[in-house]
Amino acid sequence: MRIDCAECVMQATDACDDCIVSFVANREPGDAVVVDLATEAAVRMLARAGLVPESRHLPRAGEG
Repeated sequence: MRIDCAECVMQATDACDDCIVSFVANREPGDAVVVDLATEAAVRMLARAGLVPESRHLPRAGEG
């Protein structure tokens, strides 16, 4: 999974306030977050259990 805020249709909206990237990633502005499959599965499980927010990343058409 690759999450790049610059490629997200939700960028600069209220959705950013509750996006998982805000909670689990300490990144520099403009840097994409790259998550391996095992970590993605773990994060999805935590989100389903209500322990972390789900990703709100929605890639723009033709990206991601």
